[in-house]
Amino acid sequence: MPSLHVLWDLFVGFGRATLLGYGGGPSIIPLYEMEAVDTYHWVTKEEFASALAFGNTLPGPIATKLTAYIGYRVAGVPGALVALAAVVLPTAILMIALFAVLYKFREHTVVKGIVKAARPVVFVMLASLAADYAQYAFSGTWAAFALAALFFVAVRYFGVHPGLAVAAALVLGILIEYAAPRAL
Repeated sequence: MPSLHVLWDLFVGFGRATLLGYGGGPSIIPLYEMEAVDTYHWVTKEEFASALAFGNTLPGPIATKLTAYIGYRVAGVPGALVALAAVVLPTAILMIALFAVLYKFREHTVVKGIVKAARPVVFVMLASLAADYAQYAFSGTWAAFALAALFFVAVRYFGVHPGLAVAAALVLGILIEYAAPRAL
């Protein structure tokens, strides 16, 4: 059984990151990384990147998958449950309360200003995540760049469903690994 101190740290670390994040799972990931890698040292930067990559291949929100995995690594099933609670409960309660207020005052200048000011912050958080993740995604090989370009064009311009693109990438990755183990 993990100590209460470890479980509390999981709740505080992931709860703090969740409450400070704005814009959904992908924009919160750099905050989760800061807590898990830099603040508490639960996982290394490479382990975090691997968990992020694998978690993105599975259905559902990345925030819950990533924090549950790290919670499990740190403290088993209780750690996973505490990490999930830290992500879901505070935001669910705040969402219900905040939405009621924002909806009531949605035409007010202050509310419009809050929403407009938050957009660039969310963009920077997503761009930061993309920049940090790029070093793991591409590893300096031509095949990784070609694969990224292919799937970007397929999803963005040809309307391929992202889920199908991920499934195709998994199959293609297996085929490439068997054909040329160092291609990716």
